[in-house]
Amino acid sequence: MRTRVAASVFFCVAVLTASTATAQDPAERATGENYHVEVGGYFWNPTPDIFLTIEGLGIPGSRIDFVDDLGVEKKMMTQLKVVLRPGTKHKFRFEYTPIKYDAIGHVRQNVVFAGIEFPLDLEVATDLTWRAYRFGYEWDFLYMDRGFVGLLLDVKYTDVEARLSNVIASEFARARAPIPAIGVIGRGYVLPNVSITGEFSAFKLPDIDEDYGGNYFDFDLYGTVNFTNNFGAQAGYRSFDVFFKVENDEGELNLRGFYFGGVARF
Repeated sequence: MRTRVAASVFFCVAVLTASTATAQDPAERATGENYHVEVGGYFWNPTPDIFLTIEGLGIPGSRIDFVDDLGVEKKMMTQLKVVLRPGTKHKFRFEYTPIKYDAIGHVRQNVVFAGIEFPLDLEVATDLTWRAYRFGYEWDFLYMDRGFVGLLLDVKYTDVEARLSNVIASEFARARAPIPAIGVIGRGYVLPNVSITGEFSAFKLPDIDEDYGGNYFDFDLYGTVNFTNNFGAQAGYRSFDVFFKVENDEGELNLRGFYFGGVARF
C-alpha cells in the first residue's frame, strides 16, 4: 500500500514540476531528452526476502525462507536497461536483472525441497539463480520540453533455478512464468540538466482453479544528472515484488534498496 501511495504522490509531483511548454523542437528540450537509444548499467544493493515451495515425488514442499532458513545474505547485484526510442513519445524497453545468491550452513529447521528432506544436523549448500526479464512499451501521452507522463505496458518474465545439496542428496528445481503488467511513468526537470523520474507498474493474476496465479509490483524512483545529451549519472530506490504459483510450486521474491549507475545515449 505504501508503495502505491508513493507512486501516486510522485505521479502528481512529476506533472506539477514539468514545464508547461509544448514545443517539440529538439533544440529546446532538456539535456538528456534527445536520443534514439539509451543504455544504462546499474549496481543495486537490495534487502532480499525470498521464499520457495517446491513439490517433488508427490510430496508437498516446505515454504522455505532463503534468508532465515538457509542463511542467504544481502549482496550487490547488477542491472541492464535498454530503451529504443523510434519516436518522441514512443519507447520500447528491455531490462535484465540477474539475481544470484548462495550460502553454506545448517538449516534452521527441517525443510522438504523437491521431495527430499534436508535435516537440521547436516550442512546444506544453497544456490539460487533468479533471472528477471522485463519487456515493455512506453507511450508518453503528455510530452513537454521539461518532462512527460506516460503509460507502461510490460511483460515480466521470471526464470528461477534453485539447488539444495548436502552430503546425502542434491536436488534441483526450475520454474518459469511470464506476468503482464501495466503502469505509469512521470518525469520532471528541477534544473535544465537534472530530472526526477518515478514509475510504478503492477498486475495481479487471479488464481485459476487454485493452481495458477501471480502478481507483480514494481516501484522505481530515481534522479538523473545529465552531463551532456549523451551521458548521465543516476541514483534511486527500487522496490521489486514478484509472486508466482504453478500447481503446487510457489515462489516469492521481494527486493528493496538503493542503486546507482550511469546511462549512455545515442
